[in-house]
Amino acid sequence: MFATLLGGLPRPPLDDDAAPEALLDACLELQLDHGLEPVVDAGWSLSADGVAETWRGTAARTKALTKAVVTGPFTSGRPADVVRGGMLALADAGCRWIEVHEPGAVAIGQDPEARARFGDAHRALTDGFGGDVHLSLAIVGGNADTAGIETILAGAYASLAVDLIGGPDNWRLAVNVPAERGVICGAVSTTIDDVEGPEVLLWAAGYAASSMARGWDRVGLATAGPLTDLPWDVAAAKLRRLGDAARLATASPEVRRAAIDPRAINARTAAGFSGPARPPSPNRAARRARRRT
Repeated sequence: MFATLLGGLPRPPLDDDAAPEALLDACLELQLDHGLEPVVDAGWSLSADGVAETWRGTAARTKALTKAVVTGPFTSGRPADVVRGGMLALADAGCRWIEVHEPGAVAIGQDPEARARFGDAHRALTDGFGGDVHLSLAIVGGNADTAGIETILAGAYASLAVDLIGGPDNWRLAVNVPAERGVICGAVSTTIDDVEGPEVLLWAAGYAASSMARGWDRVGLATAGPLTDLPWDVAAAKLRRLGDAARLATASPEVRRAAIDPRAINARTAAGFSGPARPPSPNRAARRARRRT
């Protein structure tokens, strides 16, 4: 079980004349302080020419696994071979986790032309990548389930990250991801009002782990998207809850039960977090958790 950030962070609370290196270091430190890995520049990368050099500038400042983020061809409108060229440069530079963001996938729906275009682009994008590079597809900002898992995972991706707050129907994608591929649950809200307790995050992780008998080793937790519009302290609190939930997921059942309120989840999940009988409702569970505070 691991936790990671899908998107950026707000500007760290440093002086207006703070150096770019200081801003980047603050974003990396926040992720590491709360146990997130892989880490990412969170939108505060150092100026560099090309995606590979940008990633090198971030990776050089931490010993943690550092991922690179690229926008996919369907969303960016760039040819797949151009995006692929940047990804190959990242692999050559030593990057071992490349996250391809395709928020435009939420508009595919049942359009056969859009489905074919998405599938063809991602097959071309990922063809030939070796197993030493983890390719992850990330979809945030809405529901992409009507496109179908065959379309969404047409490329050779090792994991699929989906927004389960802004796109709750993405559970239909998550539970149909083949068992040998990972699922990253974007279950931490990007808004200031929602406060996620460990119950909803463990519930989401447990359901993903139980689907296709996937197991906990192929499940991650994440934000549902960027936290850039939040105050720094609110974003920091969300990362803390995210990291805490990932640690609880690998703790003993006794430790997990002591950390959660069983009223916020069903009895089966409270007993062992093996996964609920149906997809959880993050918003409903979060509201229940808030009412007890």
